[in-house]
Amino acid sequence: PVFSPEQLEAARLARLASLEPFVAKLPAKWIPYAELMRLEKPVGTWLLYSPCTWGITMAAFQLSAPLASTLWMLAVFGVGAVVMRGAGCTINDILDRDLDNKVERTVERPIASGRVSVPQAVAFLGAQLAVGLLVLLQLPLDCFFLGAASLVLVGTYPLFKRFTYYPQAALSACFNWGSLLGFPAMGLWDWSVMIPLYISSYAWCMTYDTIYAHQDKAFDVKAGIKSTALAWGDSSKKIFTGLTVIQMSSFAVAGAMNGMGPGFLVGGLIGGYRVFNMIRRVDLDNVADCGRWFRSNINTGHVFFAGMFVDYILRLLGFI
Repeated sequence: PVFSPEQLEAARLARLASLEPFVAKLPAKWIPYAELMRLEKPVGTWLLYSPCTWGITMAAFQLSAPLASTLWMLAVFGVGAVVMRGAGCTINDILDRDLDNKVERTVERPIASGRVSVPQAVAFLGAQLAVGLLVLLQLPLDCFFLGAASLVLVGTYPLFKRFTYYPQAALSACFNWGSLLGFPAMGLWDWSVMIPLYISSYAWCMTYDTIYAHQDKAFDVKAGIKSTALAWGDSSKKIFTGLTVIQMSSFAVAGAMNGMGPGFLVGGLIGGYRVFNMIRRVDLDNVADCGRWFRSNINTGHVFFAGMFVDYILRLLGFI
């Protein structure tokens, strides 16, 4: 075996300790499926949801959309983020079951540990995709195909770590689809804003997901798993800085093209500072520190959104 009985027991106890209270209180048979969806680790859902909120809010600002319709679409995308992030994780665990059992952090995942069989996981995936389709059907018909196109990326990105050192590039492509989809969901197609906003969120994802990948680099080398953490190595922070310059420049372009106001500016400055500060302070050779700074991006995404939402409310009130 790759791991000693003591290591496996430690991994099991760590998994139990990490369960969110509401997940731990579920019926015992449900818990492995909640873990398949990563309900006990909501950071991924928040990071998937953030670009959605940006697209929706910036479109709502441009249209002066009624508050009720904006809140409804934020809720629809919130449900979609939970379900589609869960589907992506289920696909990942099905495809990676023979890799997850070689990495200490993932050896206790439901399929790798044998708590859920592959046929059970496939059936569960079908149910998640059915719910995801229902969510997609809540959107205007003219953006249905743009939303459906993301499913191709969701289904294929877990394969990239086998063939290329840039699986993060594929993950970023699908993880930030909401920054594009939020606009037509509100009834607006404005590529002059959508594209720079997508580039900005893409660059942000490349940074934080590579920090995430640095957690596993020692095990990944042994398991033959590829990542940008291994490709960039000691140059990671320099590349992160370049990516963040691209992120914030594109963010500024999107704001300018959309005519955003002071909230966007303040939110952008605070959010940008948070990203640069993370790059400066994260210890890429410390697993716990990488995890902590990775999770800090939840609040960074909230900061960007808050600035946009302030501008949207100011416009509804007639101040912008």
